[in-house]
Amino acid sequence: MSVQSFLAPITGQTAVIDLPDAENWMQGRTLYGGASALIAYTYAIRAFTDLPPLRAAQVGFVAPVGGRVELQAEIVRQGRSVTQLRSELYQDGALALTAFFLFAEPRKPNALYPTRKPSDFPPPAEESEDVMSDKGPNFLRNNFEIRRAQNVSGPGEPVVRRWARLKNREELDPISELILLGDVLPPGAMRAMQRQGPISSINWSFNLLETNPQTEDGWWVSENASQHANNGYSSERLRLWNSEGQQVIDGLQSVAIFG
Repeated sequence: MSVQSFLAPITGQTAVIDLPDAENWMQGRTLYGGASALIAYTYAIRAFTDLPPLRAAQVGFVAPVGGRVELQAEIVRQGRSVTQLRSELYQDGALALTAFFLFAEPRKPNALYPTRKPSDFPPPAEESEDVMSDKGPNFLRNNFEIRRAQNVSGPGEPVVRRWARLKNREELDPISELILLGDVLPPGAMRAMQRQGPISSINWSFNLLETNPQTEDGWWVSENASQHANNGYSSERLRLWNSEGQQVIDGLQSVAIFG
């Protein structure tokens, strides 16, 4: 089933909806974070159809999200060029996800400092080894292709970098595609864990560096890097590049490390 079919029940009207094929996107007892964030974004842009391009988001993963959700959204403030909007998912009447989206029209630039292609940018995806096809959570195996983008494995520096693309992305706009992909990898702290244990994303904030991002054949380079891990939590920097090495997302996430 395509992502568009999964999102089809979202009409922009406040309602309780059943998401088709929701089990395909489950990560344990909740929807994968990128999928639940995309639901909130899709509801926002279908409820308010004249929004400027998305520039940034702050997402709080409050509680597990299942296949039946109630959707609510409101414009918090609308200025001449910037619109700030809150979109929320409720499960059984309780808040499960809250997202604060910032939409903004472009301005004449007064500061120019483009991101640089990493010096260790990986070889093309078609030359890279397939990974995760026979392991990892169901949502990952069912919906994404993952290939190696770094020459390391196992314990070590807390950085996880992979090529990633959606298997079924027909007629999906590029911003929705990036929201699905931006949180797809496990945290970099996984490489620093002293023993195996569960992990859980608590929040996710990101800036979009391009409003119409493009890449070759659907492949993006995703990286999660722990900046600090202790006391059961990791502060992670999440970045996404296109196939040419142009950065398109710069993000931050707090992750709970159990076990």
